[in-house]
Amino acid sequence: MFDTLSGRLQGALAGVRAKGRLDEETVQKVTREIRLALLEADVELDVVKQLVSGIRERALDAEVMRGLEPGQQVVKIVHEELTELLGSSDSRLVFGRPPTVVLLAGLQGAGKTTAAGKLALWLRKHEKKSPALVPADLQRPAAVDQLEQLGKQIGVPVFRTDTTDPVEAARRGVERAGAEGCDVVIVDTAGRLQIDEALMDELASVRDAIKPLNVLLVLDAMTGQEAVNVARAFQERVAFDGILLTKLDGDARGGAALSVRSVTGRPVKFASTGEKLDQLEVFHPDRMASRILGMGDVLTLIERAEQAIEEDDQAALEARMRQGVFTFDDFLSSSRMLKKMGPLKGVMKMLPGVGQLEGLDVDDRQMARVEAIVLSMTPHERRTPHLINGPRRRRIAAGSGTTIDEVNRLLHARKQMEKMMRQMGKGKLPTLPPELTGGRPPGPGRRR
Repeated sequence: MFDTLSGRLQGALAGVRAKGRLDEETVQKVTREIRLALLEADVELDVVKQLVSGIRERALDAEVMRGLEPGQQVVKIVHEELTELLGSSDSRLVFGRPPTVVLLAGLQGAGKTTAAGKLALWLRKHEKKSPALVPADLQRPAAVDQLEQLGKQIGVPVFRTDTTDPVEAARRGVERAGAEGCDVVIVDTAGRLQIDEALMDELASVRDAIKPLNVLLVLDAMTGQEAVNVARAFQERVAFDGILLTKLDGDARGGAALSVRSVTGRPVKFASTGEKLDQLEVFHPDRMASRILGMGDVLTLIERAEQAIEEDDQAALEARMRQGVFTFDDFLSSSRMLKKMGPLKGVMKMLPGVGQLEGLDVDDRQMARVEAIVLSMTPHERRTPHLINGPRRRRIAAGSGTTIDEVNRLLHARKQMEKMMRQMGKGKLPTLPPELTGGRPPGPGRRR
């Protein structure tokens, strides 16, 4: 979602990064470019004015830190102001005496029901809670059935009630969940296509009946400025504690995510980053600001890696790395770990500096072709790749629907990878062979 904005902001800051001194004209030029980039990203005008004013004032008055160039100081100021705009620090759910009730509110189509399932799974995995789901959306056809299906997929109980009264459904569902020993109850409420009195009255009645400790407004980040207007309307009528942004993996301009906290004064607590039920993350303003400015997000990358890699697999891979051994079985194992971490291009962008590289070309489909070549090998060939001769290469190419040249390139890349493993065992960090990431090696004029 932030790719376009990220590119514009990085472009605006590129000329100032290496400057030995700053003057008012340079600062004015940079802030003008930042202002245009934010407006194009559909960030609200008042928010843009506030952010740009803060950057300009600090850049003109800033004392250069010891060991930091003036140009780098501007980048630091932009990062800090952007972080402050997004919320300064991450905000978590509040847990009290069980069961802790979490009420989800929002318009129809924002993704409340799916968000309820994602949040339940997140609570179980990361907070070690025993969550339950309660459907109180009795307006949308099959909403209750959808929540039950999600509950089955993630192994979380769903407490439905045969009633047409959403207030009664919510109250009785919470009571049953508490009686069953669930310590967190997520209540999915009804939405409308637009704000109306009936929706607000119903939400207020449900809130008063179940007394939630957390009220989360679910906003569709793809709706741009409309999401900000929706947040304002809910803030006036239903007091919410935080925001859960959905569809942050979409191709909209990202203005809602940057505006909504400043407009409402309420923090963004969670962000949905994909369609899968495990693709929900705590929203870290500082990390998001770093991603937008192309500085990477190593902490989130580490967290994803820890979730993707089993402890036993991690120990085995580390031992083989120290030995300088890398077989195609190791490749398959590493490939599956990478898939769990999300799209490869997104993972690469979390590495500092990678997002600023020109010609970055990482293709998950090419990665699938590489896997097809490996899977066309026999188990013995995968374990001992040096045995793969000419006839075996022809058979592997035919079996994977690729060419002998592609097989040869992969075999060559494996040798490079094995060298890399030996170097990493010695504490070095060499370049990953592009044949193993699905990327194309840089040609003339392209940078690694």
